[in-house]
Amino acid sequence: LAVSAVSTKEAVRAPYAPPCQRKRLPTLTDTTILQILDVGCGPGTITADLASLVPKGHVTGLEYAPEVLTQARSTAAQRGLTNIEFVVGDVNGLDFPDGTFDVVHAHQVLVHVGDPVQALREMRRVAKPGGIVARVVRSNGAEPNAGRRLHVWARLAGIDPIGITATASTWCYRTPEERAWWSGLWAERIVATPFARSAVSGGYATEQDLAGIAQAWRDWGADEDGWFAVLHGEIICRV
Repeated sequence: LAVSAVSTKEAVRAPYAPPCQRKRLPTLTDTTILQILDVGCGPGTITADLASLVPKGHVTGLEYAPEVLTQARSTAAQRGLTNIEFVVGDVNGLDFPDGTFDVVHAHQVLVHVGDPVQALREMRRVAKPGGIVARVVRSNGAEPNAGRRLHVWARLAGIDPIGITATASTWCYRTPEERAWWSGLWAERIVATPFARSAVSGGYATEQDLAGIAQAWRDWGADEDGWFAVLHGEIICRV
């Protein structure tokens, strides 16, 4: 089970998003035959990365918000991947039998759930004995500083501490190309995703507020002195 989290979810792959999947899951090779579950797959870019790493295996991307899966399927088709599928589901109650997957992966998901321990229990349940649960972190009553809590939640979910490996990695955006990608991503996300709808319906911001935040991202991206870093907490658990 591989889990990662940042203290502030961006499961998006681009030329400027470091390929940390191979770091987290060093046993994956192009000859590996594995069943992999990617929880909270979003637009499917990391899911596609995982599928490309195991062309003889099979990857299932699971997402709570069904509308984004059209983009995910398009991503897989554009990359010519046939060992991948996308389904709608909830990490708090995964619709898979016990011991289904060799690897259960989630990137910046636990920060968004109200009960991360229950989510990890479910991820552990569907992992095969001896399998890997990997998690990378980032509201719904969730913990914004999830990265620093991952190893604790894993232990509370019943995973033997001996089987938990905790690490960290960073993303950094400084060049004009990197800033343009990162700022454009967030400017769009702020106004045109379920996050925006939740922010407005929850009374946290008005549409005008969000438009201002989006413009601030664009301004930052255009600033030649702009610099941005993201720290990720990560765990790999052998179950």
